[in-house]
Amino acid sequence: MKQTFLVVALAAAACADASLTVQAQEDVDKAKAAAFDNRMFAGPPGAKAYACFVRRYDANHLAQHPKQKVGAMKLLVAAEDAPEDKTTNYSFRLGVTYRHRPGNFDSSGYCNHAIATQSGNEIRFECGVDCEGGGISVALSKDDKSAIARLASIRMWNRNKPDVEASEELLAGADDKIFRVDRAEPSECAELVTDRKELAALRHK
Repeated sequence: MKQTFLVVALAAAACADASLTVQAQEDVDKAKAAAFDNRMFAGPPGAKAYACFVRRYDANHLAQHPKQKVGAMKLLVAAEDAPEDKTTNYSFRLGVTYRHRPGNFDSSGYCNHAIATQSGNEIRFECGVDCEGGGISVALSKDDKSAIARLASIRMWNRNKPDVEASEELLAGADDKIFRVDRAEPSECAELVTDRKELAALRHK
């Protein structure tokens, strides 16, 4: 596990000058952004907050989506105050297992502040992986019990292969464009965290 996020960190360091690329259609005002934070983190984020979403796709779902490559997904969204910048920083970690191949695959990156879609009907985070590694958008279901993750492509790393080059793209395909993942206890996403202090904080949420 530690090796995987070392790989991600090394890749990010190699692209230190690369900026997070997001497709922000429309900024939302501070009140709407704060309301979205409250929904995402089940209350004001404070100094640090986490939201964990998990789904293990059952046989019935997979039978209805025969081209879906992903068999299970975990999504951890974090918010942390940055007093020196007088702002809140957002990040994500994503873990997937595939239907027809062994291994655990991870990715991570940073998210922008809440934005609205062109229609204005949905507020979400746009999250990206450094070095043009793609990314995901994260919205919420109407009842806030699930996250809606959308992707075109995102770079993933095999958790057991520390080689920086051992990465691959998860492409949307026919049945891998939109994922509904259900809210879970933060500890359910503990495997995505390697920093000991952060892991301890996550487990006490």
